[in-house]
Amino acid sequence: MNIKHYLRKKKIFIDKALKKYFLKNASEPTIINTVMKYSVFAGGKRLRPILCLAAGEVCYGSIKNILPTACAIEMIHTYSLIHDDLPSMDDDDYRRGKLTSHMKFGEAIAILAGDGLLTKAFEIMHPKVVKEISISAGTKGMVGGQAADILIEKLKIKNQKSKIVVNYIHKHKTAKMIEVSLRTGAILASASDKKIVALSNYGKKIGLAFQIVDDILDITGNKKKLGKTCSDLKNKKLTYPSIYGIKESYQKAEGLVESAKNDLKIFGRKACILNEIADYIVKRDF
Repeated sequence: MNIKHYLRKKKIFIDKALKKYFLKNASEPTIINTVMKYSVFAGGKRLRPILCLAAGEVCYGSIKNILPTACAIEMIHTYSLIHDDLPSMDDDDYRRGKLTSHMKFGEAIAILAGDGLLTKAFEIMHPKVVKEISISAGTKGMVGGQAADILIEKLKIKNQKSKIVVNYIHKHKTAKMIEVSLRTGAILASASDKKIVALSNYGKKIGLAFQIVDDILDITGNKKKLGKTCSDLKNKKLTYPSIYGIKESYQKAEGLVESAKNDLKIFGRKACILNEIADYIVKRDF
């Protein structure tokens, strides 16, 4: 299996499903729909919805039943990026090689577009997983991690404590939504508790590895490929490379991926795609 071909094929499939949620609607202001659509289709790997579908597939679930929730997860991810790029947050002008939403449409409309995507996500997701996704996207998950990330920039932390804090930020800001993507795919496939736990553990580990690699690429990556101005150094962010250095950070990411793959042994050969996605996370260059 060529993993890049698989990811490309799944991205096309998910993009087609997403498009139907952004048709012109007389009951909503055109500008909101335009900005939401611009942000969702400004690029992106669709990793979270792909993982949601892959978890469903490995548990023999119905893709048709899982797809709306996978799309909802991508909407939540996009809303978080819109808000993350705002001047009051990371203050980024570009995302995925294009102007960020607030730079193109203005800050107020960008904020509302983010709000619109978040609420639309809960409109279309399966009721069975609303609580799971709410917890992972909210103050106990992504929002909590983002808050800690912002607050930490204003504090001076000693070395040992900084390791605990950066781990907390990454596990909540990034890994929680990756974990819940897999978890909800398994739940909607009516998987056994044992399989749900295995996919959740896999998600926690690859989610953390994904963010560690992101931190590394922010320093070493090709800015054109990344499609954004890398702001971690500018904003004096607390990251794995800033604490452990690049080499040790990469070793930690590789260790997490190997451990994540061990969690998938319960699925046998059917987990080959998830194994390859885990490898892709540490080997990617954008």
